[in-house]
Amino acid sequence: MKIQKNAAVTLRYKVADTAGKLLEESTEPMVYLHGGYGNTFQRIEDALEGQVKGFKTTLELAPQDAFGLRDESLVQTIPKSQFPPGVKVGGQLRAQGEDGQSQSFTVLKIKGDQVMLDGNHAFAGKTLRFSLTVTDVRTASEEEISHGHVHGEHGHHH
Repeated sequence: MKIQKNAAVTLRYKVADTAGKLLEESTEPMVYLHGGYGNTFQRIEDALEGQVKGFKTTLELAPQDAFGLRDESLVQTIPKSQFPPGVKVGGQLRAQGEDGQSQSFTVLKIKGDQVMLDGNHAFAGKTLRFSLTVTDVRTASEEEISHGHVHGEHGHHH
């Protein structure tokens, strides 16, 4: 089966920087619903369109095609008293914004009674190389199509 709209695509991936340093590698397969549902980056969908199980490719994605440009307004300094005990540099925190959306932050620095947080994705502002291997392609179910994502093992669970 070829990858086309409403196909459930299973991938193995590696993400590296432009110098070839490995940043992330899938331990479990990634499964997404192909066809503009926003389940993966558009450039990845474009590269996989019409391909089949076993296809391999490496793509270089600029920041605007992947995790976006860095937004320095997402870097904040907050009093340490507002954090639970044990907050550490490199730690990940989740907070709910005024708009109700959940936001992840990384603790960048702790200086005295101040904590510096970064709400940017760790890969924001970076050009990245994605090495992809298609391990399966199948027709998505009607329920998956209506929900806009793949269900089951390695997909979304309700």
